[in-house]
Amino acid sequence: MGLSPVMPGTVGSIWGVAIVLPLSVLSTSAYVAWTFLLTLLAIPVCGMAEKSLRKKDDRRIVADEFMTFPICMIGLPVSLEFWWVLPMAFVTNRFFDIVKFPPARQLEQVEGGAGIVLDDAAAAVYSLVLNHALFRVVLWLDILP
Repeated sequence: MGLSPVMPGTVGSIWGVAIVLPLSVLSTSAYVAWTFLLTLLAIPVCGMAEKSLRKKDDRRIVADEFMTFPICMIGLPVSLEFWWVLPMAFVTNRFFDIVKFPPARQLEQVEGGAGIVLDDAAAAVYSLVLNHALFRVVLWLDILP
């Protein structure tokens, strides 16, 4: 449960960083498999939380935030050399989750845990695309040490 009185989704997303760190040592295919599994697992977890709280997509439900966060890091490096990638992914993920460009906004209307998770998964995919583009631009411009 996201019990932070301020920005519970953002605070909850920090746990996504903690999930990415151990996953980052896996092969890309294993990373993707774990990411898919976590996203699927988030559906019943969020569904049970919604039933317990008796409110659709209550802001205290944050499992969707951190369990879908690894999506936005697929294929990107997690290392000291590229220290800026993880914070960049965090910011872009939060941006897309808050703004909810279509079809993310419409996915919220799906009932139960699926609706809670699918909009975050869509936001993470938008973030993933932007993160790969930004990563290549930063490397191309050679603007970071």
